[in-house]
Amino acid sequence: MKTENNFADIKSTDLVHISNNVAIEPLISQWYAWAHLLSPATAALNIKNRHLTIMDSYIKYPKSHELAIKKPEMLGGPFIDYKGKRVDEIKALREKTLEECSVLLELCKNIQDLNDLLAQEADGQTLSPLYSKMPKELRGLVELFYDLNHNPSFRFFEPLLYETEYYNDSLQSFNLLAINDDDSRSFVLSTPRLPDSNVLHKKYRFNDLRIDTLFDTWRNPIEYGTLKNMFEIEHHEEPLFKSFFSKSKPKEYKKYTGTGILTRYFGHACILIETNDISILVDPVISYGYESDISRYTFADLPDKIDFVCITHNHQDHILIETLLRIRYKVGQIIVARNNGGELQDPSLKIVFEKLGFTNVIEIAEMETIHFRSCSITGIPFLGEHADLNIRSKICPLITYKEKLKILFAADSCNHEPRLYERVQKILGYIDVIFLGMECDGAPLSWLYGPLLPNKIEKEKDQTRRLAGSNFDEAKALIDIFRPKNVFVYAMGLEPWLRYISSIKYTDESRPIKESNQILDYCDSKDIIGERLFGEKILEYLV
Repeated sequence: MKTENNFADIKSTDLVHISNNVAIEPLISQWYAWAHLLSPATAALNIKNRHLTIMDSYIKYPKSHELAIKKPEMLGGPFIDYKGKRVDEIKALREKTLEECSVLLELCKNIQDLNDLLAQEADGQTLSPLYSKMPKELRGLVELFYDLNHNPSFRFFEPLLYETEYYNDSLQSFNLLAINDDDSRSFVLSTPRLPDSNVLHKKYRFNDLRIDTLFDTWRNPIEYGTLKNMFEIEHHEEPLFKSFFSKSKPKEYKKYTGTGILTRYFGHACILIETNDISILVDPVISYGYESDISRYTFADLPDKIDFVCITHNHQDHILIETLLRIRYKVGQIIVARNNGGELQDPSLKIVFEKLGFTNVIEIAEMETIHFRSCSITGIPFLGEHADLNIRSKICPLITYKEKLKILFAADSCNHEPRLYERVQKILGYIDVIFLGMECDGAPLSWLYGPLLPNKIEKEKDQTRRLAGSNFDEAKALIDIFRPKNVFVYAMGLEPWLRYISSIKYTDESRPIKESNQILDYCDSKDIIGERLFGEKILEYLV
């Protein structure tokens, strides 16, 4: 695919459209923003135990980082990708982080002190005397409790936490840049964003409505001069800023007008579902438009209005803030899973999305159904993928069309206990189509949640607790229970344009490939249409 751009002759009074390959990289303290950097407590722990740790390592051993980045098995590891250079800039960023994030670093210390207090003094007797002993900054922000096995813990009153100085949205900014290939960006969670001549950096907050105005020009052009003034573009920034626009009108979007349901696979776990009266986008992670040998859908292939965005769980390859900010102007409502409230490892997605500027966020509980027009969405329980942590912000959306067609998005759910889905099947019946995640290796617990752990986990235990989807046996059990007509293996991180967030590379001998091959063979033996998705896929189901 080719992106046309005629920015060289753009004048102030010309009406312009944003180009299909323009990305908005959200940043917090110059690190790529994901959901755990929005919530104050998880942000504090990640800044201290991830960002500063990585920067300290790079400052001491830049050559080691350079060598590690070149090894495929090290992709996604804690290594800065500046080829051993720009050490002085990383030093400066480290000092800046210590200064501008001092309040968050103090919060990190207070959380550790609270953990130590509970470990030392919570002996099974009442916890009430400990409230006066906890760090004074946390008083009124946390509740202490025991679980039923008398293990002490705590939870935050998250709405109150966001109202303190710990939530500092002045740390937010974003980069605007053109994406021209699948390999131009480093793995984003390990490499801070330093100044780049091809990147326009703006110190605006994520909920700034100028972002919506910018990307709405895809369909509704604005005079270039208006945009230039709106974004306070300085003279030296103008050639780059101008390159993000075109005077060419994009192709019209053809709305689905059939009598059934149309699904389009955009890569990884992103599926667009359309009927003639509604559109639903699941786990939006969208490729940009540029020349490529791999056919894929891009932002140009999204409807002008998306009625619902549905999120399966809180991992960075399912909640991609840069995609969400780019489409925010056209999204009606966001559907997220309801969580327990305040547990450190499971921040409220409703609050996260509200802080991202979404004004209509709906929480859905397990086995709860939301009805609208011709469809309904039911939150099916989601097992696994979270390394045995108590995390409730996860659902497998079941979309039912006119009570006649059922499509389940099982994302990274790992079917450890088939009896659960036997119970679900008795209530909801058989399912026609299953999208099933089979990235069955997954990273260990510490890869994502390590910064939140008050004590380092032993390596042997860490390796057993994985962020993994279903293997063959687990997938087979799910298929046997729900008896689908179609099975699509997805959410594998196969597409090359995902490497900046997934860092996955497979061979034919990779376990997820072999296990998913087995499930496709099993589907074939049962006369079930099965496919492992890659790139793009369109399917229409007539009802």
